[in-house]
Amino acid sequence: MADFILPQMLFTSQRRFNDYSSNDMKYGDLTAEQLKSRFALEKISDRVDPWTLTRLLPFDAPQSRFAGSYPPGCRENISVKTCTDILFDELRHTSYPFSLMGNCRNLINKMLTHMQTRNGAPFRDTALDEALRQQIFTSTYSQSTLAIIKEKIDKNFKAEKRDLIKDTVATLPNELKASILPKFNRTIDRFNGLGITVHDIYATKITLKAFENNKKTWRAIIHYETQDHFGLDVNDITKKHFYQFDFFKKWFVLQHYDKFAFKPFITSMAADVEIRGERI
Repeated sequence: MADFILPQMLFTSQRRFNDYSSNDMKYGDLTAEQLKSRFALEKISDRVDPWTLTRLLPFDAPQSRFAGSYPPGCRENISVKTCTDILFDELRHTSYPFSLMGNCRNLINKMLTHMQTRNGAPFRDTALDEALRQQIFTSTYSQSTLAIIKEKIDKNFKAEKRDLIKDTVATLPNELKASILPKFNRTIDRFNGLGITVHDIYATKITLKAFENNKKTWRAIIHYETQDHFGLDVNDITKKHFYQFDFFKKWFVLQHYDKFAFKPFITSMAADVEIRGERI
């Protein structure tokens, strides 16, 4: 038993933690010409032109009958900071359709401001920790990580395994490889702020943190540690789901344009989930 002093690791995903080399963590890697020619991002705002660093005029909108009729030099020149401040303000203003309800509805704007001001520092929030705990605990998938863990411990307990903890720790890592990992891709996550802030969790670790049992019952605490990347990559912006919204176009330019280069960041989440069983 000395070799199985808790906590014990049950699962770790193939994608590693603190991975700053992934494509969605790149920033400042594209020129204006690349962004315009490869991704058709000539116009991303109604208020500013990031390529000329000028403030747009009322009739600059393509649908205006006067579009293009202003003589050169009529637009106001602005600084990089003024331009990016306006773009971030537009992002925060247009985020609401993705975060209409729930305890996490304000997180997207909090995270956008974090991207704007914290220079790539990691991000945590207790609301995300609680959202992760609820997602794990309420998942209805029979192949969810928690369902597999509970079933395995319960089976060993009812079989009166002499080395219950040892057998559980030895066999669960392989069984969890086929599990459905926690993620925020439910229909409700499109509107509660979790789909846009986290969506598909990048890396996951699962640990058996505590365990106790007697002749009739058992109780375990499972610790989840996860990370996601708050950033967009080339594959994201080429998908219709993202490209149809100016919100994501602005985000992509703010992150990848070599004159802006706002750093994406790692979002960390953690949760303890208690499970129980009994011998009937």
